[in-house]
Amino acid sequence: MARARRTTRSGSPDRSPSVERAAASGRSGSSDGSGTSAGERRLAPLASNERFRARIVAAAALSLSLVASTLAVGMIGYHWIESLSWLDSFHQAALLLSGMGPVITVATAAGKLFDGIYALFCGVALFAVTGILLAPFVHRVLHRFHIEDAGQQ
Repeated sequence: MARARRTTRSGSPDRSPSVERAAASGRSGSSDGSGTSAGERRLAPLASNERFRARIVAAAALSLSLVASTLAVGMIGYHWIESLSWLDSFHQAALLLSGMGPVITVATAAGKLFDGIYALFCGVALFAVTGILLAPFVHRVLHRFHIEDAGQQ
């Protein structure tokens, strides 16, 4: 079942009022002048393979920095609070971050509090990193569907 195309006051299809106001005021939403803020417009052609690869590299770099900083926080916390060696701190933090669970039994009350908070944070970080890594691929697939859907109307 085909969807009717929406038109705005200016007669242009598929543009929200906020996009219309930005276009009227000369703001494109992007610093590079391409007219895009997070990606292509709904019916714009797919980004080039070079731009797609750049998005994958940017997502991987952001994910790697998030993993490294989360691992560093865990290592420092276990080293200072539980007096674990740097190697044991790395091992404990890495296994929690990967979703495997703790290895060492925490002895102090402060260590248990840190362990619980860090474990919860690691769960959120694991989902965030997965989402960041998958975002360019999901975006490209969904954008391709929008283009194909528009071509059938």
